[in-house]
Amino acid sequence: MTSLGARGGRREGLFISFEGGDGSGKSTQVKLLAGALEAAGHEVVVTREPGGTAMGEQIRELLLHGGEMGPRAEALLYAADRAHHVESKVRPALARGQVVITDRYLDSSVAYQGAARELGTGEVRDLSLWAVGGLLPDVTFLLDVSAEVCAQRAHARTGGKLDRLERAGAEFHEAVRAQFRELAAAEPDRFYVLDAARSPEDLAGEVLGVVAELLDAGGQHSRGARGEAEARP
Repeated sequence: MTSLGARGGRREGLFISFEGGDGSGKSTQVKLLAGALEAAGHEVVVTREPGGTAMGEQIRELLLHGGEMGPRAEALLYAADRAHHVESKVRPALARGQVVITDRYLDSSVAYQGAARELGTGEVRDLSLWAVGGLLPDVTFLLDVSAEVCAQRAHARTGGKLDRLERAGAEFHEAVRAQFRELAAAEPDRFYVLDAARSPEDLAGEVLGVVAELLDAGGQHSRGARGEAEARP
């Protein structure tokens, strides 16, 4: 049986991110994991990017529904949202010893703006790391599935009313998927890759097993402890 016991004397919380293409099932897994952890008595903060704060929701509306904008403006808006999100919500929750689960984090900017928008993955990663003071998740779950499946799911979920990024096209979303896979291969201690074509229930069980191990270990991440990554402005 999966154990979700207390983390002993550890005072700093656990930081979990979910990544993947639009329609990969991230939001479903966030909800299922949060419910399981809360049922076991853990204090959980669920959030998302862009958004997660009052200011972030305004930035999200601008990014997804505010009309066309240049790639650099897009990347800077995501970084601004992320900086405010981490400073005002994520770090305080971690300091209180809570489990923070975010639907997207800086890897999304590297994949979407760095690779698919061709701004440069290194440049966009450095910008994001600078914005968050180098904060990386304890574990990042990558829900990996083809861009075609993501598009079908997104269309079904929205009834065809897609946002600006969802309308970007198959080539764009294949580039996003390829970059996510490269990121996971480059940081195997942080990323945990899941076949998102599987049922949500199967995926949730595997996710919960990984998180339970981290909690039982007192948050001392067996997949590579969360650190303050070196960042360059």
